[in-house]
Amino acid sequence: MITVYNKLDTPNTTGSSLKGYIYTTYDKLVKAIGEPTFDEPSGDEKTQVEWVVDFKGDFFTIYDWKTYDRDYTLNDLDRFNIGGKEQAFDFIEHLEKLIKSNQ
Repeated sequence: MITVYNKLDTPNTTGSSLKGYIYTTYDKLVKAIGEPTFDEPSGDEKTQVEWVVDFKGDFFTIYDWKTYDRDYTLNDLDRFNIGGKEQAFDFIEHLEKLIKSNQ
């Protein structure tokens, strides 16, 4: 089960790092897990959207990276970064299955 945090109760993601990728589109992510936690560009505009999620007690982030173009992220991007503090193999596999079952 994946729980998406809202921006008011997001855990501190400091210290997380890139753990892998999910090859999918924005629309498929929204259909599978819901709207992103952060739906506005970050202050430095390195991310346009970001989900912060709980998976089996660990948090992970799903985000675009340095597209600097919201329209591109929402309509053309097909690879999102996965960040976290733990290995993400099980999370990515679970997310791939969710996306496939929601197509």
